[in-house]
Amino acid sequence: MSKISLFDEFSPVSEKEWKTKIQFDLKGGDYNEILVWESPEGIKVKPFYHQDSAVDVPKIKRDQATWAVGQHIYAGSAQSANAKALAALQKGAESLSFSIPSPDIVFSELLKNIPLNNTPVYLNCAFLSEKYFKSVSDFAGASISNIFFDLDCIGRLARTGNWFENWKDDFNVLGQVLKQPNTKVLSVDATLYQNAGANRVQQLAYSLAHANEYLNSFATTNTKEFAVHFKVAVGSNYFFEIAKIRALRWLWKTLAKEYGVAANCHISAVPSKRNKTLYDYNTNMLRTTTECMAAVLGGADMVLNLPYDAIYHKDNEFGERISLNQLLLLKNESYFHTVASAADGAYYIEAVTKQLAEKALLVFKSVESGGGFLSQLKSHTIQKKIQESAKKEQVKFDNGTTVLVGTNKYQNTSDKMKEAIELYPFLKTKVRKTLIPPIHEKRLAEELEQNRLNDE
Repeated sequence: MSKISLFDEFSPVSEKEWKTKIQFDLKGGDYNEILVWESPEGIKVKPFYHQDSAVDVPKIKRDQATWAVGQHIYAGSAQSANAKALAALQKGAESLSFSIPSPDIVFSELLKNIPLNNTPVYLNCAFLSEKYFKSVSDFAGASISNIFFDLDCIGRLARTGNWFENWKDDFNVLGQVLKQPNTKVLSVDATLYQNAGANRVQQLAYSLAHANEYLNSFATTNTKEFAVHFKVAVGSNYFFEIAKIRALRWLWKTLAKEYGVAANCHISAVPSKRNKTLYDYNTNMLRTTTECMAAVLGGADMVLNLPYDAIYHKDNEFGERISLNQLLLLKNESYFHTVASAADGAYYIEAVTKQLAEKALLVFKSVESGGGFLSQLKSHTIQKKIQESAKKEQVKFDNGTTVLVGTNKYQNTSDKMKEAIELYPFLKTKVRKTLIPPIHEKRLAEELEQNRLNDE
């Protein structure tokens, strides 16, 4: 067999030679104006990336060997949620995320017959109870390391405008639960920032500043097991979203080193709600597929899909089955689990990763010099910055620069949705007393969809 390489007869082409050829083909056109575009974060994207200008990015690996297929379950009833969880595991789910509305939900019934020794379980509780969490730990025993309590008091303040109780009591409960051995307690819900319209640099910077508040309060030289679970929402810019997750892991590693805590963080990802649509809803399946792909290639540890009809339908077997199958196809038929870090060495992704990380670090330092994340929430600075970014994105959607097929372009005018709506799909503006203005999630298509519904 010949040992001659197929490419030996071709001489290597430098970056300068490629650019010269491109400029020649443009026939006098300006290279930067025609082929270089700028992202909302101010990153200039070139038409090609070359080894000659490759950037130095550290190897970025997920917290575990491979990513897990997740299934979200609302636990309004312990028995029905348990049955649904067991059925999901039979259908291929590998981890379970429960939303628990009340401490009245009996966790022993909720987790009955679930193999906790090899099934990661995420408990998203709408309450804060040291007694409840201690009981869960006692029940789980040695499997407690597979349970994520996902306690995020700061996230609740940002989302609702109020603490669970108050700052002192909330952080006291967190501190007590953290003392329990092998517990994974703290969570940073960064999905809020993406779904509210923050750009990727803001999402990274605010996630880091959010986590830093917990580090300041709880991380000590004796807290070697201190760990944070980041929950991120993945948008539609495929390569930028891959880079965003990689940049988050890199930034956390940098911050953790300063406190002497574990360098690895746990990241779960879910598709964004921001670009999901009410009309021509099947296009949502296409969006969530590429967003889940970006989450996997970015290095998320667990991926939860969003059913195509989640914004307007109650939980239903068909929507949930399709969303689970999307992940199973990626894992079992597309082999997205066979390479630990497929994005390593991709010049474009690594260049964007570095720029996102560097820009986010500057914003993070600005937040810290301004008193920290909590201080800037209370002064409404964070809310205003996100609103500014969201407004810019909304303008691009409204003028058609940002396209959502079937919604602001290529509409099916015969599509009717008024009778199909089971959930209110728009921003809720319930007036209530809050300590600070909350950060509101809002989809890009809301006003347009409301007008279409009114015209049906």
